[in-house]
Amino acid sequence: MVKEIHGKFGSSVNIYEQLSATALRVMMSTLWGDDPSQDLIEFRKRLDEIVITFGAPNVSDFFPILAPFDLQGIESKGKEQVSWFYGVFESMIKNRRNIRDDGKEKENIRKDFMQQLLELHWRGDEKNSLSINEVKALLLDMMVAGTDTVPAAVEWAMTELLCHRDKMTKLVKELDMVVGNQNTVEDSHIPQLVYLDAVIKETLRLHPVAPLLIPRVPSKTTVIGGFTVPKGCRVFINAWVIQRDPELWDDPLRFHPERFLETDINYRSNNFGFIPFGSGRRICVGVSLAEKMMALLLGSLVHSFEWGLSEGTKPSLEDKFGIVLKKTESLVGIPVARLPNLEQYQ
Repeated sequence: MVKEIHGKFGSSVNIYEQLSATALRVMMSTLWGDDPSQDLIEFRKRLDEIVITFGAPNVSDFFPILAPFDLQGIESKGKEQVSWFYGVFESMIKNRRNIRDDGKEKENIRKDFMQQLLELHWRGDEKNSLSINEVKALLLDMMVAGTDTVPAAVEWAMTELLCHRDKMTKLVKELDMVVGNQNTVEDSHIPQLVYLDAVIKETLRLHPVAPLLIPRVPSKTTVIGGFTVPKGCRVFINAWVIQRDPELWDDPLRFHPERFLETDINYRSNNFGFIPFGSGRRICVGVSLAEKMMALLLGSLVHSFEWGLSEGTKPSLEDKFGIVLKKTESLVGIPVARLPNLEQYQ
C-alpha cells in the first residue's frame, strides 16, 4: 500500500480504495495463501455487491409473513451472490483434496485458515468436525467481515485526524518517537503506540463500522430489563447510539482520543458503553486480527506521509446507511513523502 501511494504522491488519492485493496490482499493471503488465479478486482466487486444486498432494507424483516414471496428479490439475489463465492471456494477445496489424496500435503499446502478448517472437516469427529458447507460459510464470513470493516474504520480515522490537525500532530510525534524515521511501522511497535490505539478506539466509538452489530436471536423467551424478548425474535443492538450516549460519555460528539488514555476500557472489557465488536461469548471472532490491521494501516499512512487536501475542501463526516457504516463521500487526500529514504517506500 505504501509503495502504491508513494507512486502517486503529490496527486489525489482515494484513501478507501487503497485501504480496501490492501485489506483484500491480506485477507486472501491469510485465508488461503497467495493464489495468482484469483482476480482481485472481481473479488472486490462481488464483495461490495454482497454487502449492499445484505444491508438493504427488506420489507420481509418487518412483515415475516411476506418472506416466502421475496417481493424485492433480495433473497434470490443474495443466494446468487453467495453461490458465486461458494463455487470459487469449492474449486480451491477440490484442489487441496486432490493434493491430499496424492499424499503431497506437507510439501504443497501451507497451514492457512482454509487448511485448518479442512482438517477439521476431514477429521470426521462428530463433535469437532465441520461440514463442507460450514467451511465455505466461515470463509465467506471472514472475507465479508475483514475486507470491508477495517478499511471503513481506517478511513474514518483519517477523516477525523484531518479534521483535527492537533490530534494528527500528536500521533505523528508518537510514531516518530516509537518507530523513528528510519523504520516503517511493524507489529513489534504496536504495543508501544498507545495514542494510535486511543485514536482507533475513539474512531470506533464515534463511527462503529457495524452500527447495529450482528443481530441476535434468543433460543427461548427471555425477560431483560423488564422487557419480554420472544423466542426467535431478531434483536439488534444499536452500538452507534450507545457509544454517543451523554449519560455514558462526557462530551460524546467530540473526537477526543485522550479519553481512552485515562481509562482501561478495551474491546474485550465488560463496559457495555463501548461495544464496537460486540461483547461476551459472541464477540467478533476477528477482533484480534482487526485490531492489528487497523493499527498497521493507520500507523503506516500517518507515519509514511504528510496528508493534505485539495484547496477549498474539507473532509465530510456524513455517513450512509448500510450493514457497514461508511462515509457518504470517500476521503481523497494528497500525500507527500515524509521519510528520508526511498527504500522505505519499496
